[in-house]
Amino acid sequence: MRSGKRWVGPIRALAVAAVLVFTAAVQAQVDVPATWQSRLYSDHPLVGKIFNSRTSEFVPVDDLLVTVEGASYLLLGEKHDNPDHHHLQAAILNHLIARRAVSQVAFEMLDTDASNLLADIQQQQLSSLDELKNYLQWDEEGWDWSFYGPLVDAVYRGGISMAAANINSARMMQVYSEELPASIEGVLDASTMEQLNIDIDESHCGLLPESQFPAMVRVQQYRDFIMAASMNSTEHDKLSVLVAGNYHIRQDLGVPNYLRAQDLQPVDVAINSNIVSLSFMEVDPEIADAPEYLQQFGAIPAYDFIWFTPAISNEDYCASLR
Repeated sequence: MRSGKRWVGPIRALAVAAVLVFTAAVQAQVDVPATWQSRLYSDHPLVGKIFNSRTSEFVPVDDLLVTVEGASYLLLGEKHDNPDHHHLQAAILNHLIARRAVSQVAFEMLDTDASNLLADIQQQQLSSLDELKNYLQWDEEGWDWSFYGPLVDAVYRGGISMAAANINSARMMQVYSEELPASIEGVLDASTMEQLNIDIDESHCGLLPESQFPAMVRVQQYRDFIMAASMNSTEHDKLSVLVAGNYHIRQDLGVPNYLRAQDLQPVDVAINSNIVSLSFMEVDPEIADAPEYLQQFGAIPAYDFIWFTPAISNEDYCASLR
């Protein structure tokens, strides 16, 4: 007697389609949290507000969604340890999945070692978050499953393709010691490369030897290139989504540059409108002016939208290393 496994995917697809049609009809709003899990600076005047850098205005979530649903690429940023960022990411994703607007979701938290598992995941019958975590051989030491599990689960149960957006350790070491292909190295101009070097130094608290800057920048560039490549989708009428740290999703320095290079189109208003970068960002108690959070380098604002949240911690990471 033949195995019934080959029918799992089609049967689930029919069930999911029925659920999504119903859900899309009844879900009109994104599930924004009534209270914040991170409480530091929760009384800051920017908390909960969404800033549109294209218009320099604060906008309601419905306006954000209109822009997102009109794009081809959505990059959802985060500070990795802030639970509110993951809650809001899930709210956006669930809304888009309910509207059947998503073709695939790529995760920085999954590397190429998981590619075969992801290719076969919709043929599995995974009934719990634990089963999903175990199937993916999730790196919980690096990425807190309590944050990412609901995101991955929403995509899985929506019957949507998932992609690994990171490189494994072995490939990272190769990139660290080798020159980049010209097609990657030539994406960013000299001034942008100089800024990457400055940012690498600052992110390592000024403790990284300058001799290591070129290798670290190569790794950053290559990871952004792979993240852009992971967003390839055959369903061009739907969104391809990336979940990654805020630095990776920057329009001026990060993944969008490699998306534009792949599309072989110039940097202009039309192509930038096709790529929406949404940063979930912690407020700074000393900064109340939203544009100051853009950290803009050059002519392109770092993010199209910033959704402000309280902070999870005010620990000085660099002070603990000195």
